[in-house]
Amino acid sequence: MSARYSILSRNQSKTTKLTETTILTSAGMVADVEALHKNLQFIIRQYEMQNKRSPSTKSIAKKLSGLLYGRRFMPYYAFNLLCGLDQENNGKGIVYGYDAVGSYGEESYGVQGSGSQLGAPILDNQFVGHNFLVKVLPTSQESVENTAKDIINSIAERDIYTGDNVELVTVDKTGVRTSRHPIRRD
Repeated sequence: MSARYSILSRNQSKTTKLTETTILTSAGMVADVEALHKNLQFIIRQYEMQNKRSPSTKSIAKKLSGLLYGRRFMPYYAFNLLCGLDQENNGKGIVYGYDAVGSYGEESYGVQGSGSQLGAPILDNQFVGHNFLVKVLPTSQESVENTAKDIINSIAERDIYTGDNVELVTVDKTGVRTSRHPIRRD
């Protein structure tokens, strides 16, 4: 018996820009991920038309939790990270991690997808510290991007489901920027 693996798309993004300061990235079933992203975008557009401004990342986090919880008996097969700027905390970056039924929490960083078990320990070592020693976080955008690429490369070497490109999405005071970089070179 042989297993067959195929890549349906090499360029499908799993990240959606929700506002100028908030993005949503998801792992899971593509149809559920797309439906969830479209539903949340619709809710945000309604909010913007009624209030003449974009909702905060924190209020989007609560709305996403409610949206997921509303489908708890037939949940979206989607595991989400909501990332953005916290307007209440001087524009500091914020990440919310979710399970499929809407439980969420604020995280220092997040990881979702098939390689998450491989990526979490590396992130712990890079950003939380090792043996209770707090590490200095990378300060430049370039060093953060290089660290992310190194982590994804490590995951891709060991996880067959990780693709051959990484999409880096940056959210800062200037807006949302996206770039793609190859990770597999074999």
